[in-house]
Amino acid sequence: MSQVPEINFKSIPKSLIILAGLFFLLPSAFVIIDAGHVGVVKKLGAVQSEPLTEGFHFKTPFIDKIVEVDVRLQTIRSSALSASKDLQTVKTVVTVQGSLMPTLAPIMYQKVGSIQAINLTIIQPAIKESVKAITAKYTAEELVTRRGEVKIEIQKSIQSFIDTTLDNKKIKNGIEIANVAITDFDFSDEFNRAIELKVKAEQEALQAKNEKIKRVTQAEAAAAEKKLAADASAYEITAGSRARADAIKREAQALKGNPALIQLRLAEKWDGKLPKFNGSSAVPFININDKD
Repeated sequence: MSQVPEINFKSIPKSLIILAGLFFLLPSAFVIIDAGHVGVVKKLGAVQSEPLTEGFHFKTPFIDKIVEVDVRLQTIRSSALSASKDLQTVKTVVTVQGSLMPTLAPIMYQKVGSIQAINLTIIQPAIKESVKAITAKYTAEELVTRRGEVKIEIQKSIQSFIDTTLDNKKIKNGIEIANVAITDFDFSDEFNRAIELKVKAEQEALQAKNEKIKRVTQAEAAAAEKKLAADASAYEITAGSRARADAIKREAQALKGNPALIQLRLAEKWDGKLPKFNGSSAVPFININDKD
């Protein structure tokens, strides 16, 4: 068997040994925290209260362990089954945007855990309980028609639930909710059919009302047109009658004051034939010069 050659460490330069030691120790002597994160320092397993900000930091090799915690805005989507005020089953899908307070990241990590643990043990229960509590205050129809109001109440309820939970752990304002969006309200098939029938009935009623208004408007327009025509005809008849009456009145006054004009009117209307009288051959004569 061949013998393994022995290594004579005494023959290795000390500088080379120091460089090799630095090569292995140097990576564990510093840490770089990524943007949007803070570093939670665990010194021999004990969490330190001061977080490391983003950038370069020295640490004690083999003593300090750094856990990076994401403090950027997180989006969490959750669904919850609940009952409305009128006992309709509602499935509500809610999206919550929130973030950890960077200065409280160490104590949050110490008393709650990682981001995943925070989501599961605090935020998800807050969403479900808040949705159930708020939807129970509204009817199914109001959840749709007053969606903005419902959203605000759910957001306030989620923040209150989180604050209460963290206060019990002596952590105040550890999580800040930035926004809540109600992605969807999903009702039972029976309720959806009832809504469709109601909407259809309302549309038909509105259509009937509009048609009635249209017919009334057309009838009123026709009646107004007839009235205008009748008024015009009546005015024409009245005006003609007044004109004829005035003419007759003027002529009567003229005849009354001028007997000769009466004789002239009679002469104008004579057809040239002498009247015939029984029992007499006398011919009447009209004296147009008679002024009496």
